[in-house]
Amino acid sequence: MTQRTNVTGTVTVHRLDLGFFVRPAAETGGSHPRVEPVLAYLVEHERGRLLFDTGIGAGDAGAEAHYRPRRRPLAAALGAVGAALGDVDLVVNCHLHFDHIGGNPLLAGVPVFVQEAELAAARRGGYTIDALVDFPGARYEELSGEAELWPGVWVVPTPGHTDGHQSLVVRQGDGKVIVFAGQAHDFASHYASDELARRAALDGVAPPLPPYRPWMERLAAFDPGRVFFAHDCSVWEPASGRVSPTPPR
Repeated sequence: MTQRTNVTGTVTVHRLDLGFFVRPAAETGGSHPRVEPVLAYLVEHERGRLLFDTGIGAGDAGAEAHYRPRRRPLAAALGAVGAALGDVDLVVNCHLHFDHIGGNPLLAGVPVFVQEAELAAARRGGYTIDALVDFPGARYEELSGEAELWPGVWVVPTPGHTDGHQSLVVRQGDGKVIVFAGQAHDFASHYASDELARRAALDGVAPPLPPYRPWMERLAAFDPGRVFFAHDCSVWEPASGRVSPTPPR
């Protein structure tokens, strides 16, 4: 069943380039390190502006040496799409690792929507850069499961990378759906593999089949036309050949 909610206004989405980091070879499964982008997304909705992730945080010498990040300031990235820090009404973090919450302290007082399990894990220590979690003016809105934040804008739990990981689903005014999957999958190709495994199971292909994440069923119910990721510039689209939603600018 496809989820439907009435969205009357125009919904515009911008992809923000917030820099990159170098993942060591020990974490890539290969013999070489890999340079990965850090992407965030600004959703302009009739209710306001929502920012999904805020970039790479600073303040940990070990993380700096390990990942060698290069940051693009959040204010500059927002300015490039005609917005400013003061225009952000809501923040949604897919999870609270330092490369997704670096700009949160710049948005003190803005509600940050996060799964309660994720916030609890971050506050236990040894999880992220602590100063990026409970900074002055931090205002968390804790969720326990799925929630519709604005008409046509949902947070959906997608655990795996962390227990409290969540994704954002946005239905545009024309009914087309975009999913911002964060790090639910590291790459668009991984999402494609899970989606094909799900389809094969539904089509009655006999085992053995690869397992797929159970929440793929929930995301598929929204009938997404495009899926975007935090560390991959590639975009997943269905193979049906139908017209996709307008890509983020």
